[in-house]
Amino acid sequence: MTSAQQRAELQRQIWQIANDVRGSVDGWDFKQYVLGTLFYRFISENFTNYITGGDDSVNYAAMDDGDENIAATREDAIKTKGYFIYPSELFVNVAANASKNNNLNTELADIFKSIECSANGYPSEADIKGLFADFDTTSNRLGNTVKDKNSRLAAVLKGVAELDFGDFEDNHIDLFGDAYEFLISNYAANAGKSGGEFFTPQSVSKLIAQLAMHKQTRVNKIYDPAAGSGSLLLQAKKHFDAHIIEEGFFGQEINHTTFNLARMNMFLHNINYDKFNIELGNTLTDPHFGDDEPFDAIVSNPPYSVKWIGSGDPTLINDDRFAPAGVLAPKSKADFAFVMHALNYLSGRGRAAIVCFPGIFYRSGAEKKIRQYLVDNNYVETVISLASNLFYGTTIAVNILILSKHKTETTTQFIDASGEDFFKKETNNNVLTDQHIQQIMAIFDSKDDVEHVAKSVSLETIADNDYNLSVSSYVEARDTREKVDITQLNAELKTTVGRIDQLRSEIDAIVAEIEG
Repeated sequence: MTSAQQRAELQRQIWQIANDVRGSVDGWDFKQYVLGTLFYRFISENFTNYITGGDDSVNYAAMDDGDENIAATREDAIKTKGYFIYPSELFVNVAANASKNNNLNTELADIFKSIECSANGYPSEADIKGLFADFDTTSNRLGNTVKDKNSRLAAVLKGVAELDFGDFEDNHIDLFGDAYEFLISNYAANAGKSGGEFFTPQSVSKLIAQLAMHKQTRVNKIYDPAAGSGSLLLQAKKHFDAHIIEEGFFGQEINHTTFNLARMNMFLHNINYDKFNIELGNTLTDPHFGDDEPFDAIVSNPPYSVKWIGSGDPTLINDDRFAPAGVLAPKSKADFAFVMHALNYLSGRGRAAIVCFPGIFYRSGAEKKIRQYLVDNNYVETVISLASNLFYGTTIAVNILILSKHKTETTTQFIDASGEDFFKKETNNNVLTDQHIQQIMAIFDSKDDVEHVAKSVSLETIADNDYNLSVSSYVEARDTREKVDITQLNAELKTTVGRIDQLRSEIDAIVAEIEG
């Protein structure tokens, strides 16, 4: 199958699963069951492939849990893969008998607990613990009776089992990412749930990853301070497999559900537990990784204009992350708190690419003072304005802020990528194609001025403009109004007026003849 066919088939199958369980499970909750089941199937198949060494003649699923060979390999398997799955616990065995299993919901809960507990006492314990926490097989959201719960769980297992794309790693599409994107687009806005607007579509993720990794031959590690489902980090892996991300992938996420999704996503992309570190918590008030060496690449799509404690905590103004600007981001708008956090964690050779709400680039007060700090210290490499309606659940036309600590030029580049040449219209949302991303990257790389698209501006000019960093302040928009030839228009009007006068004379003559 082509990627388009695989994606269409995936969406068709997910919709079929939705129809099978509709009427009981809220769409937003249903998302967790589909993604959790996809993950369960993946780690089962991935673990089986590890145990058998890819030898199809070895049928691990048919073995007895008490087989002495299994016992002998258990410890090494946990040390390598981070977890252990017995044959009876494999997805393929559970799915095969799901519709007849009167204890399906409790057996699934026991299996998930067993997989998580297999890592207890091993280095992978923190990365495995709680992975299935949001896959609550005993929840009344699945139905009021055990029979109802089992029926709907069996339908989800059956649907995921019927997905036939071969090995996960050989797919032309990002199976998990595409499933998540499809579910978000269908349920987030419609159900009125928050979160859809904070999910970064894959096309935007791809652009951000390329901006952060541009011309890097190697990076020590990559970091996302508002990791979400991990899509930004994984786009870096996908695009830069040929490069070396030496120490792996790091992120912090405040939402427990998306924290679990991010960890699942790492495993789904064959990133071993010792090559990623995703932590749960509030990045602004309880940051992790502060004692580690700084990051060569940072990518982020933090929540827009979210409230935070800010000046309500008098210790924060002395925090190494925020102190240099001499002011904290407003309590009602934490956007620049995330920016300052990223800057503090950025290495002297790296770049940070951050999705930002446009208002932070022109508002006064504390935000202006932070902009002044960034500009005066020559940290702002580029500001890019994107088209509207690229994100689910919001039509906001966002900007991307690129920070760098190794700039040599004393200019800042502004790129207007909001025009129709830089996006493709689709039914629900606009999208960036690979061609659009290449266009933007070529402009970013060259730093050349392009009429109505890009302009490099001196720091002095920005300072004189009240430290305004809005792209529209420096890149003149193309005049799309229809040009009017006044001379020709006057001639046409004169002809029209003459014709009207002639018609009036003819009408007057007819009326006079009738009255006479």
